Amino acid sequence: MDSGGFAVAFILLSLAASSLSERLIRLPLPLYSDALRYRQNDDSFCESWKFLIESNDAGVWYVVPESCVKFVKEYMNGERYRSDSEVIVDYALEYAKTVNISGDGRDAWIFDVDETLLSNLPYYVNHGYGSEIFDEKSFDEWVDLAEAPALPASFRLYTELLQLGFKIFLLTGRSEFQRECTDKNLQYAGFTNYEKLILRGDSDLGKSATLYKSEKRQILKDEGYRVYGSSGDQWSDLFGFATANRSFKLPNPMYYVA
Repeated sequence: MDSGGFAVAFILLSLAASSLSERLIRLPLPLYSDALRYRQNDDSFCESWKFLIESNDAGVWYVVPESCVKFVKEYMNGERYRSDSEVIVDYALEYAKTVNISGDGRDAWIFDVDETLLSNLPYYVNHGYGSEIFDEKSFDEWVDLAEAPALPASFRLYTELLQLGFKIFLLTGRSEFQRECTDKNLQYAGFTNYEKLILRGDSDLGKSATLYKSEKRQILKDEGYRVYGSSGDQWSDLFGFATANRSFKLPNPMYYVA
């Protein structure tokens, strides 16, 4: 084949490959759904599903797949959940110890609350481990009890960060009317000496978690705080703007917050 013919053939092949790529990328939803339903019968599906949601590749999701409820139950009550959390905290502390604390009180670390400092597992045990549609009323009743236990790994991180000299800020999606019970629960669980507990006010209603938390981080930065680290169980705790120098995502296969 002469060079002109080869060039034409190459262009046609490239166009065909491009067209095929478009078709592969834009698979019809019913076909994808059928494939997903088929995979749920595979024993390895739940482990892969957990990897998918933790890496934020699944996008918005609402409930734990029915076939994975047992998997989530065993994970949340087993050694693996605690081990995963401990390893993440080890890396967070390794990073924190490299920060040169200035001593001016402006070196900050931000924590989310639910499934980051406090565990709501006692609530989810009675609500299908995330397989039920979220019920705000029953969850608020649980929050009012102020009985959520501390997550051991996060308690270790929290305590050591205070000893290193960080100012701790708690930034939660809970609403302002829950301040008293939230503070009470934090004290009960051993989380004391934080600089500020930030909750959603009236002006924050309707905002996505990503936007709300980004705005609050920006306020802290505008006040002169250097946000070196951030810990949360949702990507919306960590993404957006005014982010920390380093962010650490804790595991949570029970729910998703946008």
